[in-house]
Amino acid sequence: MKKAFFFTGILGVMALTSCVSLSEHENLQAKYDQTAKQYRLTLQERDELRENNANLTKTNNALTSDYNELSAAKQRCDGMVDSLTRRIEQMRHHYDTTMENYTQAVAGKDRDLTRAQNLLSARTKELNEKEREIEQKETELRLQQESFLLQRSELIAKQQELEQKEAAARAQLEAMRNSVTQALIGFADKGLKVETKDGKVYVSMENKLMFPSASWTVSKEGSNAIKELAKVLEQDTTLNIMVEGHTDNDAYRGSSAVKDNWDLSVMRATSIVKLLLQHGKNINPARIEACGHGEYAPKASNSTAEGKAANRRTEIILTPNLDKLLNEMNR
Repeated sequence: MKKAFFFTGILGVMALTSCVSLSEHENLQAKYDQTAKQYRLTLQERDELRENNANLTKTNNALTSDYNELSAAKQRCDGMVDSLTRRIEQMRHHYDTTMENYTQAVAGKDRDLTRAQNLLSARTKELNEKEREIEQKETELRLQQESFLLQRSELIAKQQELEQKEAAARAQLEAMRNSVTQALIGFADKGLKVETKDGKVYVSMENKLMFPSASWTVSKEGSNAIKELAKVLEQDTTLNIMVEGHTDNDAYRGSSAVKDNWDLSVMRATSIVKLLLQHGKNINPARIEACGHGEYAPKASNSTAEGKAANRRTEIILTPNLDKLLNEMNR
């Protein structure tokens, strides 16, 4: 459109030249040249503007693309910022929670430590008390040990003393058995037996030697045996004397104050005690005991005549008085 306008102007000028002077033509030519030059400059400027516009468009497109990319990046960054913000908030919340828990845990640990220290103090105090108790126990144990050693020494001494007593008692019993056996040797085949048993001397006399049936009166021959035994017992003042009466299991059929075998065994034991004291004036009555067992301490079975005869007996049991014997040894 601009070109059409430009050529119309030129035609108009040419039409005018036929009617104008040369100076005017020159003026017009100058204006034309100036106008053409201006036109060319305008075209050049147009081209430059077009090129600049293309460049600007290209730049704008690039900038638009960059803008879009930056917008997308910004959106992504905003999303990341939001995510990081939320993460930071979560971490802050977690941190606050952790710090609160840590504070509570530290407070709990402090309480636990305080309790542990208190417990340790109590345990230490208890341990010290236990150590004092142990030391006291050790002292007591040492004293007990010393006492035990002293008691052990005393026991050894007593054991040695007892062994001396036993040896002396055995020697005395053997001597007594020999003396009694020798004194009563004449009655050995008449139902009298002397033996040592359980640290004692037993003088066992059957009733056929000592008493008539159902009687507690000592026979003449039995009295002679007791007389000889009394002489021996007078010589040893350390003996304790036990006289025991025994019967078989036949019922007592006498006609006196004696009612049964038990009474009869006691009466027979008492009769022998009286004879011992009668013939042994120097025998201390306090050394003698009398008892009756009746039929309740048999030596043999009562189912035979021989067994009944063995059970009908009187036993004089001689036991050493060890304390008195030891005192006599230590004089």
